Amino acid sequence: MSNYHIKHLEEYYQIYRKSIREPENFWEEVAEEHFVWRKKWDKVLSWDFSKPEIKWFEGAKLNITENCIDRHLVTRGNKTAILFEPNNPDEPAEHISYNELHERVNQMANVLKDHGIKKGDRVCIYVPMIPELAISILACARIGAIHSVVFAGFSSTALSTRINDSDCKMVIAADGSYRGAKTIDLKGIVDEALESCPGVESVLMVKRINSDIKMKKGRDKWLQPLLDEASTQCPAEIMDAEDPLFILYTSGSTGKPKGMVHTTAGYMVYTAYSFKNAFQYRENDVYWCTADIGWITGHSYIVYGPLANGATTVLFEGIPSYPDFGRFWDIIDKHKVNQFYTAPTAIRALAKQGSELVEKFDLSSIKVLGSVGEPINEEAWHWYNDNIGKNKSPIIDTWWQTETGAIMITPIPYVTPTKPTYATLPFIGVQPAIVNEAGEELKGNQVEGRLCIKFPWPSMARTIWRDHKRYKETYFSTVKNMYFTGDGALRDEVGYYRITGRVDDVIIVSGHNLGTAPIEDAINEHPAVAESAIVGFPHEIKGTALYGYVTLKDAGEGRIHDNVRKEINQLITERIGPIAKLDKIQFTQGLPKTRSGKIMRRILRKIAERDTSNLGDISTLLNPECVQDIIDEAL
Repeated sequence: MSNYHIKHLEEYYQIYRKSIREPENFWEEVAEEHFVWRKKWDKVLSWDFSKPEIKWFEGAKLNITENCIDRHLVTRGNKTAILFEPNNPDEPAEHISYNELHERVNQMANVLKDHGIKKGDRVCIYVPMIPELAISILACARIGAIHSVVFAGFSSTALSTRINDSDCKMVIAADGSYRGAKTIDLKGIVDEALESCPGVESVLMVKRINSDIKMKKGRDKWLQPLLDEASTQCPAEIMDAEDPLFILYTSGSTGKPKGMVHTTAGYMVYTAYSFKNAFQYRENDVYWCTADIGWITGHSYIVYGPLANGATTVLFEGIPSYPDFGRFWDIIDKHKVNQFYTAPTAIRALAKQGSELVEKFDLSSIKVLGSVGEPINEEAWHWYNDNIGKNKSPIIDTWWQTETGAIMITPIPYVTPTKPTYATLPFIGVQPAIVNEAGEELKGNQVEGRLCIKFPWPSMARTIWRDHKRYKETYFSTVKNMYFTGDGALRDEVGYYRITGRVDDVIIVSGHNLGTAPIEDAINEHPAVAESAIVGFPHEIKGTALYGYVTLKDAGEGRIHDNVRKEINQLITERIGPIAKLDKIQFTQGLPKTRSGKIMRRILRKIAERDTSNLGDISTLLNPECVQDIIDEAL
C-alpha cells in the first residue's frame, strides 16, 4: 500500500485527509495489509468519550509477538533484531538476530509458564537496559501475561507501590546494573520493596554485575539455568484485540501514580505505522532510541514499533557521559546508526561540552534526528541540527505521552518543513484541538490554549488499571467529548503546533513527568518540615529543574538548614528516586495561599523563574505579606 510510507508533503495532506474523513477505512487498510491476524475484526472502531469507552479492531484475534518476530523469520531470520551496546565500551556489542530472538523469547515464555504465569497475570519487570529486558517483555506478550515495567532507577517504595497496584504475581529483576562508572544494587531495592508485596510468588533473577547477593529460599531463582533447560518452542497465546498488553505507570499530579493500560491490536498497528513514517525507516537501516524501556518511549520505539517493522533496534545500557561525553557519537560511528532519537536534556548536556568531541567521529550515516520527552528549546535545536545532523538530517520534534501510546504531533522527515521548537503537524489520524478555559474550541490559526484530541486513535490508553473513574476524571472531564492532554499549545499562522508546557501540577524534568504531589508528600514526612510546595524553574541542562519552597516547624539556622536540605533530598531519593531530587530548596516563613487554603504555585513559579514584575493581584491572598519575604530570600 503506497500510503504506508509517506514520501512528500502533498501525499501527507492527502493521506491525512483520508485518515480524518474515513478513519475506519484508513486504519482497516493499514491493519489488513501490514500485519498478521489469526482472525479479522468484526468492527474497526466503536467509541464514546463520555463513558469513556474505545475499542479498535473489535473481535480480531492476534498475538503481537507473531507480528514482531515470527513473521520476519523467513525473510529476515538472520538480520539483527536487537543490537545491544553495553555500558562498558570495551565489552563487545551483541547482535541478536530475529531467529535468536525467537528462540530466546520462547525459552523465557516457557520459564514464565513453568512458574504458573498465565494469560492475564501481571508480571513486574525491574531490569536495566540489557537484552533480558526486551526479551522478558516479549515473553509476557507471547503468553498473554500483562507486563508492567518499572524503570530500574526507581526506589523500593516506588517499586512496591506499582507491584501492589497491579497485583503482580512475579518480579523479573537483575542483581544490579551498571551506570557509567557506578554499579547499582538492584537486588537490595527489590528485597526492600517485596517486604510489603504479599502477592509476589516468585522472583527470577538476571545475573548482570555478578555481585554477591542473598537469595530468598522458595521465592528467588537465577534465571539463566532455567532458560538453559527451557524449550525454544512456545506457541503464541491467541489474544483478543482489546486484551491488555501492558500497564505502564505515569506520575499523577495528585496522589498515587496512574497505571495506564494499553491493549493489543490498536497499539500494535499505530506504533508500527508511526515508527515507519516518523523515522522514514528503510530496510537495513540501523535505528537507535536512547530512552530507557522503563518509559513509554522505550516500549513503543525500542521494542514494539521497530520489531513490528523488522527493523534493527539498538539497545544501549550506558549513559551519554561515560567513559566521556563522546559516547553517543562513538556508538553512531561504530554501528553506522541511521535514525537517532534522544531527549533535549541529553542534547543540552552534550552541547555544553562543545563540538570537539563530536568532530572525532563520522556521523555521516545519520539520516534522521529525533527529539522526545519535552519541547526542545531553540538553542539545543540549532546545535543538534548543525553539529549532529550537519544541516542535512531533519529533526523530528515529537510530541506524545504515556497515555497516547505513540507519536501524535511530529514533522515527517524529508516531507514536513521543520521549524525550531515546533512539533509541527498532527500525525496521520490525529485530530488535535486547541480549547480555551471555558472548553470552547478555538478554530483557525494563531491561537493558544489547552491541547485536546477530539477523535480516538488506535494506540490510546483504554483506562487506568482498576480505576476507570480516575481515567474519566483526568482525561475526559475537563473538556466535553475530547481527550484533554494536560498540555498547553499554540497553533501558528500555518497551522504548526508548539507545545507550551503542562497546565497542571506535573513538571517535566529531563523528559520525565514528575507529579508535584508525591514529591511534596515525601518532603513533608521529614520531622522538621511543616509544609512544602514544588515548582519548576528553567535549567540549562534539564530544561526544567525542581525548586522546593519549604516551611520548617522551627526556623533553625544555616548549618541546620544544610543538613535538612540533604535529608530532604535523601527522603525524595528513597521514596521516588534520584530523578526527583530538588536542585534548589528555599526555606520560607510561610507559603502564599488563597483564602480557601490553596497554595498559589503560580506566584512561587514566577519567583523561581526570577520574574516578579507581574505577580497579579496578591491582596486577595490569605497572607500577602509572605510574598515579599520569599522574593527577598529567593536563591
